[in-house]
Amino acid sequence: MRDLNTPSGERPLPVLGQGTWGMGETASARADEVAALRHGLDLGLGLIDTAEMYGSGGSEEVVGEAIRGRRDEVFLVSKVLPHNADRSGTVAACERSLRRLGTDHLDLYLLHWRGGHPLEETLEAFAELRDAGKIGAFGVSNLDTDDMRELRSVPGGEECATDQILYNLTRRGPEFDLLPWCREHGIPVMAYSPIEQGRLLGDEVLGRIAEEHEASPAQVALAWILTDRNLCAIPKASRVEHVEANRAALDLRLTSDDLRALDERFPAPTGKVPLEIL
Repeated sequence: MRDLNTPSGERPLPVLGQGTWGMGETASARADEVAALRHGLDLGLGLIDTAEMYGSGGSEEVVGEAIRGRRDEVFLVSKVLPHNADRSGTVAACERSLRRLGTDHLDLYLLHWRGGHPLEETLEAFAELRDAGKIGAFGVSNLDTDDMRELRSVPGGEECATDQILYNLTRRGPEFDLLPWCREHGIPVMAYSPIEQGRLLGDEVLGRIAEEHEASPAQVALAWILTDRNLCAIPKASRVEHVEANRAALDLRLTSDDLRALDERFPAPTGKVPLEIL
């Protein structure tokens, strides 16, 4: 597994992981979700991303069950909701997440999106949690370039380990300014919904390239993201066979002709595009 270094100098970020948005919402799906996550660990997909918002904590409980007895194999990420993100609220939210996850620490804790609380307060809480050994590093999610500049101006903000954003072939807006800015400052970017929640899979060009590589359209979409050496991806897979397909994308090498065809089908932005959120 290739890794990405972070400004904080803590554990490097694996380039491919497992997303859990939508997990923990249906009791009947829990066994499959746990099995998928555990199979991902078997395949080396140790990065698992969750959040207190997902399933109102249900996703964290699923992850906790999946990683029981295997915590040392996991790069564990969770997120605090903006309305909880003042100093005391962030600490309390992290404690609740740790209980649901059945662990004493997170490897990475993110502000889920920008809210009404000052970034200074959130970062003070992150520093307190890190000093207590409850998180290894901190980062953000869904912050656009101006917000990232402001974050970097706050004491401690230069240690932000990642910005997790919506990014895929149909959502290339960040390429205009956010991705270059993060690359300039050594901040890896984590792409969520890398296959646009499945809506990309019927595309004709994507399908043709997949057929040429004896791969699936989802694998091509993931491989495209991983061609950028400052990006990692966290596709969700609720079934074992989907986890295996995601892992195989790591070994798929797109040609220059493939990349040119994808650029023609999904053009890069020519101007500023506000950061999109799902």
